[in-house]
Amino acid sequence: MGREIPVAGHLVRFDTHPDPIAVPPGTLIGDAARQAGIEIRQPCGGQGRCGRCAVQVESGRVRRRSILRLSKADLDAGYALACQTVIEGDVSVRVPPPELIERRLTTEQTAPEVEVPAGYNAAYVQTIQCATVQMSPPTMDDQTDDWERLLTALRVETGVDRLNTSLEQLRTLGATLREADWKVSVTFDTTCEPPCLIGIEPANDATLWGLAIDIGTTTVSVWLVDLSSGEVKAQATDYNRQIARGEDVISRIIYASKNDGGEELRTLVLESINTLTKAACAQAEVAPEAVVKATLSGNSTMMHLLLGLPPQSIRLEPFVTAINHPPLLCAREVGLEIHPYGRVDVLPGVASYVGADITAGVLSNGMRSSESVRLFIDVGTNGEIVLGSSDWLVTCACSAGPAFEGAGVLHGIRADRGAIEEVWIDGDTYEPTFQVIGRTKPRGFCGSGLISLLAEMFLTGVVDKSGHFDLSLETPRVRKGENGPEYVVCWADASETGEDLAITRTDIDNLLRAKAAIYAGFTILADRVGMDLKDAEQVLIGGAFGKYINVEKAIEIGLLPDMDWDRFQFLGNTSVRGAYLALLDREARAAVAQIASAMTYIELSADNTFYDAFTSALFLPHTDLSRFPSVTAAMAT
Repeated sequence: MGREIPVAGHLVRFDTHPDPIAVPPGTLIGDAARQAGIEIRQPCGGQGRCGRCAVQVESGRVRRRSILRLSKADLDAGYALACQTVIEGDVSVRVPPPELIERRLTTEQTAPEVEVPAGYNAAYVQTIQCATVQMSPPTMDDQTDDWERLLTALRVETGVDRLNTSLEQLRTLGATLREADWKVSVTFDTTCEPPCLIGIEPANDATLWGLAIDIGTTTVSVWLVDLSSGEVKAQATDYNRQIARGEDVISRIIYASKNDGGEELRTLVLESINTLTKAACAQAEVAPEAVVKATLSGNSTMMHLLLGLPPQSIRLEPFVTAINHPPLLCAREVGLEIHPYGRVDVLPGVASYVGADITAGVLSNGMRSSESVRLFIDVGTNGEIVLGSSDWLVTCACSAGPAFEGAGVLHGIRADRGAIEEVWIDGDTYEPTFQVIGRTKPRGFCGSGLISLLAEMFLTGVVDKSGHFDLSLETPRVRKGENGPEYVVCWADASETGEDLAITRTDIDNLLRAKAAIYAGFTILADRVGMDLKDAEQVLIGGAFGKYINVEKAIEIGLLPDMDWDRFQFLGNTSVRGAYLALLDREARAAVAQIASAMTYIELSADNTFYDAFTSALFLPHTDLSRFPSVTAAMAT
């Protein structure tokens, strides 16, 4: 039996919470749910556009500001959008089972492709240094103060004779020196002049640890690195918890502008990073406090939200960030749960929609040192593209959405155990066969599986070039479902979830928009520099799921240009790889800044030709089939 709460306005009773929640008149149902600790997903950032935060008002008075995507039957049954419905009396609310984004934190041992850079020598290229110094204790004949005594010993040992420090560190200095019997290990960052003190501890030979962190719109990845050897000792990945408040950067920027939305998003991403940090450290049996440096990459919006910087100017003309090159920061002021004085290096971005994930990606993929022209595509929620060579680089960004990362799709999941990663459809019976990661019962589709499925449905006639289903086909797999026309890949009795796994018309629309945005983006870049994409020596694909893409299928849906398959190279998460390289080597870190300065940014929203290019690419594979001769040939067979 729930405890009694004094009425302060109106009482809201949620079916998933034991106690009523007291809220003032005019409170949104979504805000009341958060107060109760109930998470109602708002993929559009609370704008009332997506209709996926619907709840059922079982009793009481509410006012619906918007009824978008709610049918008359929905309204008669009491449904309302949590982000658009105001409480005007005591109410009872039922929260339907949410559209879940499966959060499966994954940790894994060092992947074979994570190789320590050749010739890595921490003593010369690592900015974080640690020196053990022995001091003589003070006497009546030597009354040198504690701080100067430490600096004198450090000068003899390392040549460093000055350190930046904080008042808090000075307050504990005397006790530390005496408890250590005047022999201590001093950790400091040589990036600055003078170097910055990180910590003073009793003399030890403990390993220095660092983190390479990629804050993606959909996924956050953390690599735990031994700074002495350069080896990656643990990796951890999970969804960015901000995704519950908006699936793309624009939705999150809008959400951040409401009440305390910005602070809430900052808290959510810090929870993601800190949870992953603890998981990686636990795997390597390392205390998080032993981590003394973190290098972060991510798009500009993610960096603003992490640092608590207002992101509103990013989406408003003239689309300007608060900062592209953040200074070195202290872990405790950022909120990272590592050594409190650990250094946090946020890598530089280029513009509002081309951030540090791309500068880090260009560092890791070698474009800057290539004499031949290459095309680099980071396939993520905020699709970013770079074209160029060692002589020049042009870049742009296009909002692809999270469909290729398994979000924004009814049965979409990450590329993890149980994800359908490849699909084949019989052209006569329309029966599918599929391959599942982990060789287990399927529970959804990852990005590569969705690309494969869409290509197969197109080539076998399940959908036409516009993505519309052919409901006249004699197969039970093509049907009208609760979410409109759909194709069932796996029946409920064969799935891990116990429900039919299908792709819907809405899912296809999301995939078409994502692939059209990316294709239009690199088409515009090529046009701007007056070259044909076929003249690019290589197409480099970044993004966490990139290495799983079937090139043939990606070309068949018009996601990638129609080229020989051996010209495509899939690099995986280039953002975290670039952060790793910058974490290790001061010269690599300087190269990231040089890359950011060298890029010419093209704002697609100001380019009148982008909309035409995007619209033309909204079809399978494209309205101009001459761009896809191999697909045209496949359609004819």
